[in-house]
Amino acid sequence: MPDVSTSDFAVVVYREDDVWEAEVLPTALTENLDGLIQALRQQPGIGGAIGLAAVGDDFFVALRVLGNHVSVFLSDVTASVDWPLARQVLDYLDIPVPEDEDLDQVLPVGDMSIFDDLGVDEMELGALSGDLDLFPDEVLASLARRIGFGHALERALATVIGAS
Repeated sequence: MPDVSTSDFAVVVYREDDVWEAEVLPTALTENLDGLIQALRQQPGIGGAIGLAAVGDDFFVALRVLGNHVSVFLSDVTASVDWPLARQVLDYLDIPVPEDEDLDQVLPVGDMSIFDDLGVDEMELGALSGDLDLFPDEVLASLARRIGFGHALERALATVIGAS
């Protein structure tokens, strides 16, 4: 059973028979972008898979894998200075790690339109990502509710947290 806390977690979400399913992935994947992508490719969803990883109180990563296409979104580019997963996302996107003078504001990077077809446009994703009053897990829960898999995400996380 994966180790999970409310601040560090990785989940995969997919649709099966028109029902959203969510499963918690091993917490080690919150430090391994290639592992996250590989885990998403193994899911049965005909419409691809969504991956969500929250790391500490600092940032989150959202991914979508459909066939060979991978979309990646990082909520805060400045997290790449301190966190391996964020640094790996920048490497994947071929974006340089910011310099110290660039670290004064939260800036999302990657595919801002990652959830457009699911009802969350670039503006809404940017606004949620930049809301400093919300922790990463709260932003992901809000995204999940807006897209329609909020209950599946809650069940998956509650099951593992309750078992630990």
